[in-house]
Amino acid sequence: MRAFHCSWFCFFTAFFIWFAIAPLMPEIKTTLGLNKQQIWTSNICSVAGTIFMRFVNGPICDKYGARIPMGFILVGASIPCAMTGLVTNAANLSVLRFFIGLGGSTFVMCQYWTSRMFTKEVVGTANALVGGWGNLGGGVTQLIMGSVLFPLFKLGMSAEMAWRTVCIVPAVVGIAVGFIILKISDDAPKGNYNEMKKNGTMAEVSAAASFRAGAMNFNTWLLFVQYACCFGVELTMNNAAALYFREKFLLTTETAAAIASLFGWMNLFARGVGGFVSDKANARMGMRGRIWWQTICLVCEGIMVLIFAHSNSLGAAIVLMVIFSSFVQAAEGSSYGIVPYINPPATGSIAGIVGAGGNTGAVAFGLGFRQLPYYDAFILMGSCIIASGVLSLFICIKGHAGLVTGQDSEEAIAAWKKLGSAPAATTLQVPEPDEDAAAEIEEDKA
Repeated sequence: MRAFHCSWFCFFTAFFIWFAIAPLMPEIKTTLGLNKQQIWTSNICSVAGTIFMRFVNGPICDKYGARIPMGFILVGASIPCAMTGLVTNAANLSVLRFFIGLGGSTFVMCQYWTSRMFTKEVVGTANALVGGWGNLGGGVTQLIMGSVLFPLFKLGMSAEMAWRTVCIVPAVVGIAVGFIILKISDDAPKGNYNEMKKNGTMAEVSAAASFRAGAMNFNTWLLFVQYACCFGVELTMNNAAALYFREKFLLTTETAAAIASLFGWMNLFARGVGGFVSDKANARMGMRGRIWWQTICLVCEGIMVLIFAHSNSLGAAIVLMVIFSSFVQAAEGSSYGIVPYINPPATGSIAGIVGAGGNTGAVAFGLGFRQLPYYDAFILMGSCIIASGVLSLFICIKGHAGLVTGQDSEEAIAAWKKLGSAPAATTLQVPEPDEDAAAEIEEDKA
């Protein structure tokens, strides 16, 4: 559980660094005289660099574990975040946000860590909770940076000086958490990878072979696209929401940031619910249950985006955004309920590739928002999300039944039926061991 809490809090901190600038964009736009295209270029840069890093981090996790790369990347991303005040033009801003955005690749470590720590029967819930509570950083950042710290800094300085200095706060937090995490947690239930390899309890892993195994699996790329249509949507909304509400409903920076934060706050429960329902569906129907739930979340998400695009009332837009956000997060949770089953020995690489899909989606949708009016961009995004749900028909994992193809192996059937019918832990009766068994237990303890 220490690794569980370290995992989500590190990713939460990464979000705090990653999107610290987003709620300040209305002020930065005014100071630097930016137009819509320049703003969205910087938004795209903030998620583009993470695509490559997520591909790289998966094999690194398979080889070295999640703890070490998590700590180093948090510290590395904090440095450009602290340099936000040095920005003087649109090009500076885009380059700076590109390097800050590398911190978003910590998602791979976040998901790999809990996949390593928890059994597959509950990994959907574990992955969803750490991912969701980490993503919660996006909502908290909107509120803390835009509605708390920025007004606080303005008490003793101009608005320009306030946005130029306030990003030092998330940078200091990121550096501190990065160093602490290297000292206090473990890579796996049996200890750290370097110790396990020395003790012979873990074989040496080839990062290249791991990546190759993950990349050659067709299911990996189907989930890549589907994750682009849920986490990619969340990243896009983290960048777009404050500007959208300010411009469409003529709100102040502080008010728009507070409303935009609601999108991220749904991570408090929605992603966890998505993973939990995925685990329950698995207990009743096996993998087919997980895939059905994934499809339902994506289709409902797409429909809510289309309805949100037509809303011209502030109150209705807020309610619709909250509902649409809930389905976005639930789809993210259900995605990583499926990932550990695709090819268990290459889970790190697969988690990285699928995670990169989220950032790829953010780049694609960001280009849409850069070139199109908000209404058209939302319609395009909603249509793509619904289309991605259709891809579930083609997901077929070896040994597990898909929606229309494949069938469960005897082992898979036994596993999910046993899980679905297992009594509560408090009702299990454990027999007393006989003398021989007791002797064996003592030997194991020794």
